[in-house]
Amino acid sequence: MLAIPVIKIFRDTEEGLRLTLIKGKAGLSKKVLIPFIQKPGLALAGDMSNLYHGRIQVLGKQEIKFFASLPKDKRKEIAKAIAKVDVTCFMVTCDNEIPKDLIDACEAGKIPLFKTPLLTSTFINRITRYLEDSLMASTTIHGVLMDVFGVGVLIVGKSGIGKSELALDLLLRGHRLVADDIVNIKKKPPSTLYGSGSEIIRYHMEIRGLGIINIRDLFGISAVRDRKAIELVMELHDWDPNAEYDRLGVDDKRYTLLDVRLPFIQIPVRPGRNLAAIVEVASRNHLLKQGGHHSAREFQDKLNREIITQGKKKKEIWEMIE
Repeated sequence: MLAIPVIKIFRDTEEGLRLTLIKGKAGLSKKVLIPFIQKPGLALAGDMSNLYHGRIQVLGKQEIKFFASLPKDKRKEIAKAIAKVDVTCFMVTCDNEIPKDLIDACEAGKIPLFKTPLLTSTFINRITRYLEDSLMASTTIHGVLMDVFGVGVLIVGKSGIGKSELALDLLLRGHRLVADDIVNIKKKPPSTLYGSGSEIIRYHMEIRGLGIINIRDLFGISAVRDRKAIELVMELHDWDPNAEYDRLGVDDKRYTLLDVRLPFIQIPVRPGRNLAAIVEVASRNHLLKQGGHHSAREFQDKLNREIITQGKKKKEIWEMIE
């Protein structure tokens, strides 16, 4: 199960969460398991049944105001109940003044308690984006990711097969590079895969005999993008004269990445084949399929209808002769 320690969220400054630790230092090793925050209004009223472990609890102005308005005895009773629950952490927005009973409960229960000056809506947007990105399943694959006609095409194959040269040809045709050589892939639930380049070699490409080139500097900012949803996987492999290649395309093949099954095409490589044109046509055909038009299957259905029609005509002729 993917998880992120509370202390990592506290120390990470890139998202601008602006957190200050108030109490509960002993609980900083607790882990966030769910990429969705929770506003524990019912818990502050005394109902702990929906206080979920593994989620960040966000307290805004209204929650703090409600808790502070409760009778003193009631606040202490609820605070003791909160201290006994395995809460991951509390984060108070808008620099609201935190009631002492809640501070004492977090200290007793070793629950990290944070404060931020951000507005509740702003903080929720930032922390949700941060958690979704951090808790995504991920992997790294050797290949090239291109944006071709808006379709994220992941090109794979053995080293030296010509993936980067194909990507360069596609760039010259006006398409966009996402990543070359190392493609970092993250899964956004339930089944969307996003690919991006490594931070170190982003926008760069290695062409054998030419060396390393910077695509953004050569072609401009419009020739690159930071990430793209992967919709089609194409594998390049050496042409085998003894192999039987799919010439109809009726049956759709699949390529599994992070338990997501993606449309898959195998392209044999040999001198004289225009691979860039094949990738473009494959991307257009993928868009056509998404629109409900499967050319190969429509052709097969048309052919089958013609065979049945011709068969009926032949049968009628034989019946007339007899």
